[in-house]
Amino acid sequence: MSDPICCVCQEPAGPSAKELGGRWYCAAHYERATKDRRGLWQAGVAQIVGLLALVGLVELLVALVHPQLEGVWLMVASVVMALVPALVWLSFFYQQDRLEPEPKGYVLGVFLLGGLLAMAVALPLTRDVFHTASWLGMSPLVNIAGSILVVGAIHEFLKYAAVRYFVYPMAEFDERIDGIVYGTAAGLGFATALNIEYVLRSGGVDLQAGIISVVVVALAQASFAGVTGYFLGRAKFEHRPIWWMPAGLALASALNGLFTYLRGEVTRGGISLTAGGGHNPWPGLILATVVAVAVFATLSILMRRANQKALAQTAGGAQ
Repeated sequence: MSDPICCVCQEPAGPSAKELGGRWYCAAHYERATKDRRGLWQAGVAQIVGLLALVGLVELLVALVHPQLEGVWLMVASVVMALVPALVWLSFFYQQDRLEPEPKGYVLGVFLLGGLLAMAVALPLTRDVFHTASWLGMSPLVNIAGSILVVGAIHEFLKYAAVRYFVYPMAEFDERIDGIVYGTAAGLGFATALNIEYVLRSGGVDLQAGIISVVVVALAQASFAGVTGYFLGRAKFEHRPIWWMPAGLALASALNGLFTYLRGEVTRGGISLTAGGGHNPWPGLILATVVAVAVFATLSILMRRANQKALAQTAGGAQ
């Protein structure tokens, strides 16, 4: 009987072949597939903290200096501000990448593809085809349904497509956790494009409210893309049921839509998280931070449990 073929490198796995989720691995790729990459989760936490620190820094500078930016200078400052969350994430990613490397070109490629799909497909669809701005606020039920079935579904499918049809088939996508890495990159590219489009369309934004909005979009889009990436990573390296990937996309779309609805409610004062009425961006930042922490903590736990289960099965089979 011939040796099983490793599902990653497509080479004979040899006598030390290991099975995971119904697929065979050589020893090296099995070790990578079940490795708990703590550096990735540490980088994720550092990113969230770094973005919150960025908000605090901008708010402090504006309060102390009171810059009076207008015209071109306001536009330039707004665009730079829209790019900063991506730069913060890339800096933390490359720090952890020194120990647990990913092909940098592919990560950057997924990031850029996510941004391109946001600009070329998501915005025209939601704005010009579905005209969401004209009907999403008709009622809470319409708002929730439209946010999930239209906005959320379009956003999450495009982020899924950026990973699935670019890096997913390649040999460099060789760990289950790579789905979360590339998914987050696609989500941040998507968020960066949305933020740039927003500040350009607005002719520049107030720096204090603008930095909060930019960070909220970055945290949310990256988190929901991480959910899709988790499902993608396990789908590539395990035999999952036929409903697995559609369920992952549906979950990410629902989270995206519910967040969009709740963010609108809390920032308009419909749900009171702070005293006072009118538009207040701070509750949206609180909500986005809680969501980002909850999502990445849950993904970390789920991935760790999946790895522990796989290692326990291997140990049991070896006895």
